Order: sequence, then structure tokens, then C-alpha cells
Amino acid sequence: MHDPNTPDEGQVQFFLTPKHPCSYLNRNNAQTLFFDPRVIVTEEVYQSLTDQGFRRSGSHLYRPHCSGCSACIPTRVPVAQFQPRRSQRRVLKRNTDVHVRVEEATFSRRHYHLYERYISLRHADGDMYPASEDQYRSFLLSPWSNSLFLSLYSGERLLSVAVTDKQPNGLSAIYTFFEPTEDARSLGVLSILKQIELCREMALPYLYLGYWIKECDKMNYKTQYRPTELFVNNRWVAIS
Repeated sequence: MHDPNTPDEGQVQFFLTPKHPCSYLNRNNAQTLFFDPRVIVTEEVYQSLTDQGFRRSGSHLYRPHCSGCSACIPTRVPVAQFQPRRSQRRVLKRNTDVHVRVEEATFSRRHYHLYERYISLRHADGDMYPASEDQYRSFLLSPWSNSLFLSLYSGERLLSVAVTDKQPNGLSAIYTFFEPTEDARSLGVLSILKQIELCREMALPYLYLGYWIKECDKMNYKTQYRPTELFVNNRWVAIS
């Protein structure tokens, strides 16, 4: 099928899944639109699709396409205007011992073992449990994306890994996993703040945060980074 709200790359096809249970809301008629996996994804195509609300999972580009539901709203942060809230400044202050390393997005035992602990202790009730090396590779890595690992360390101890894709207009935050016993550090918040800092260092205008879902506790935090832009009715709308 062709979606009129996505770029026309020479009759590129998009594929719609059958209805399936929603991962975030209590409903059973969710559907997902996938970009043709047979097509080579260029930097330009990836950026264009990202700006239309698509996300990457492994080598696949997808967007929710649910009949009668528009709860999943693409979100991005215009980093030049971003100002951390008081609570976010406290997170930075609590983590003055943490330093950032921008690492190659590749498989390593060290990264995987942290991912495995995170999934086991934080998401044992989800469809990502149990973690496996194959699942890790197929979910986070892609041969065509310009990905990197923004890793947070205290000394030589790995605390967090934010998988993020560098694009012409910004960084796209794909997934973050972190040490599940370090609740006081708020490592998820810290990883987003550090990605915003990296965008500024790279002179990139946006950090794409994926889907904001107001009714889902796991997904409604994304508008806490203000100002925020939401993709509504096929255009980006700023909220402050």
C-alpha cells in the first residue's frame, strides 16, 4: 500500500500488519505500518520518514497506523531552546561523578550484560523478556543506520547506554537501558539530558524521542523536556 502522508520514493511500498494487541494501551486492534524492507534506506529517506513520525527497530522503519486511535504522537525536542526543569537540574547535580563516552554501536559483552540485567529486572513482564543476544542485535543494531552508543560511566563502571541514531536534522533516541539498581540516579532522565547536550555539540537542531502516549505511564514522560514539538495532523506543533 502507499501512504499519502509519507514520501513517495518512486512507488515505494508500505506494509500494514494485521491487527494485534497494543503494547501500551488495553486494546487489541493495533496495527503498524512498515516501510518496504527490501529498499535500501538512505540518509535522506531515513530523515524524511523520521520527520513523518517513523521510528527504527533494528533495520525496520515503522509507524503506528491504528484505526480510530491516534494516541501515539511523535515527539522531538528543539535543543537550542531547551531549558532543564528544576528536577532535571537536580538529576545532573546528583550525577557529577558520571562521564560520557560516545562509543561504536556494535555488539559487546559489556553492553549486552547490562541490557540483559535491565530487561530481567525492569521488563520481565514484557515481550522483550527473556533477553537474548540475537534479540539484542536485531532490535538495536542496523547495517544502514549511523548509530552510536552514548554510554554513561562512573569511573570504569558502565551505568547506562543510550542507543541513538545521528541524522542530518538531529539525533533519534532509539532505546536506553541502564543499571536497574541505581534508581536514585534517574539514569533514564540523565541519558536524555546528555543526548540533548550531544545534539548541541554536534550542531543538530532536534532530539527525536519517539512516541508520547498520554494514557501510558511508561510513555508520557516525553513532554517533560520543554519546549517540545508534537507531530499532530501531519505537522510539528510546538508546546512550551
